[in-house]
Amino acid sequence: MALTPEIEAQIQRYYHAERWRIGTIAAQLHVHRDSVARVLSQAGLPALGSVRRPSAIDPYLPFILETLVQFPRLRASRLYDMVKARGYPGRPDHFRHLIARHRPRPSPEAYLRLRTLPSEQMQIDWAHFGHLEIGRARRPLMGFVAVLSWSRQIFLRFYLGAHMENFLRGHVAAMAAWGGCPRVALYDNLKSAVLERQGPVIRFHPTLLALSAHYRFEPRPVAVARGNEKGRVERAIRYIRDAFFAGRSFKDLDDLNAQADAWVLGPAGERRCPEDETLTVSEAFAQERDRLLTLPGDAFPTDEVKAVSAGKTPYVRFDLNDYSIPHTCVARTLTVAASLDQVRILDGQTVIAAHPRSYDRRQQIELPEHIATLLEHKHQAGAHRGTDQLVQAVPTSRELLREAAERGEPLGRTVRALIDLLERYGVAELTAAVTDALRRGVPHPNAVRLALERRRQAQAEPPPLAVRLPEHVKRRDVPVRPHNLDDYDQLMECPHGDA
Repeated sequence: MALTPEIEAQIQRYYHAERWRIGTIAAQLHVHRDSVARVLSQAGLPALGSVRRPSAIDPYLPFILETLVQFPRLRASRLYDMVKARGYPGRPDHFRHLIARHRPRPSPEAYLRLRTLPSEQMQIDWAHFGHLEIGRARRPLMGFVAVLSWSRQIFLRFYLGAHMENFLRGHVAAMAAWGGCPRVALYDNLKSAVLERQGPVIRFHPTLLALSAHYRFEPRPVAVARGNEKGRVERAIRYIRDAFFAGRSFKDLDDLNAQADAWVLGPAGERRCPEDETLTVSEAFAQERDRLLTLPGDAFPTDEVKAVSAGKTPYVRFDLNDYSIPHTCVARTLTVAASLDQVRILDGQTVIAAHPRSYDRRQQIELPEHIATLLEHKHQAGAHRGTDQLVQAVPTSRELLREAAERGEPLGRTVRALIDLLERYGVAELTAAVTDALRRGVPHPNAVRLALERRRQAQAEPPPLAVRLPEHVKRRDVPVRPHNLDDYDQLMECPHGDA
């Protein structure tokens, strides 16, 4: 609020005639003390207190000024410790006010207006737009923004993360949308573009160099702390935040990108082109498009390629989720090639599985045939192992299994039941019970169980308890089937008539 001439006159009279202090004048007239000081300085009259009184900081001012010239951003708290060690008696709060008066002010820097020719340059940067909750995963929502420097045509695409593959996808999609490529791409010093920088010596990311060679443009980073050199993309990001993203609702990432494409072609393209006020951005881009470099016949590959190790289970871990593989490919190193919507798993050059990509976390993405084949394999293997173990221990069980199969009994359940009886009663008792069941013409596990119970009751023995032995003990005590030695006896006998 501006002061009236009457109040300004009162300020000068109270100060020069009545000898009031600035704080007293401000309190009595209900104005700010800075306004009182401004009025007194603009009056051009010598103030009563124009001669500065001696201060405790005066002996230390040469040291303070010299230090601030050498270190202009040195904090007042550190400077206070330095002068206090040299004998300064003042307090730190008043010292900060004094330092604020003497700290050198940076001189404003003037900039040249940067102008470019049509199709000469594009500026590229990432912008962070919060996070998306997808199931149990929380993923960053990043906007890839590219701007043609002459026409100000914007390309906007949202991704879940700013890793290198999405950086490449943004380039490929932008140049496909524009139908050509500018000659220079201007970047900030982000890790996807510049790996290392020592003064003028720059080491670019090798994948970005491969991309630039494919599309024949020159990657060029801006100077350190020189955001003004890529002001077009910086202003475009601010424009996107205010005019597009603020208050916008969307169902998923695809819906957001569809809205972004419509906005770029609509409201963003209808604004005036700063390089030529008589044209809109869309009209300027139509003129610039014909001068862009022609795109190559094939797009640059942007799949995420990663080596993964398959363990004992038929799954590989990629991007927080597990993807199924055939059970024959476990315990080896495989390769994952992932696009935005598909995950392919390769063994060498052979694709062994292809899944839709999930952006959730801790999910098992399976193909039904992978699990069905594994279950069938495990079931058959279990049945074969059980049959071999049973027939090796009790040879007469082979006949019982054959007759059971002829009657349509499930062999897997029959084998498991007989194996359980073998572990509980032993080889001798089970052999006798199987023989009794075959003699009665009932090839069923229940008949064998009843025969075992009759023998136990006849011998007045307690019910048997199954003892679960470790596998190495079971293998040590596997019964050995004796072989028939009659053939050896025939070899030892002499034929009749030989003497």
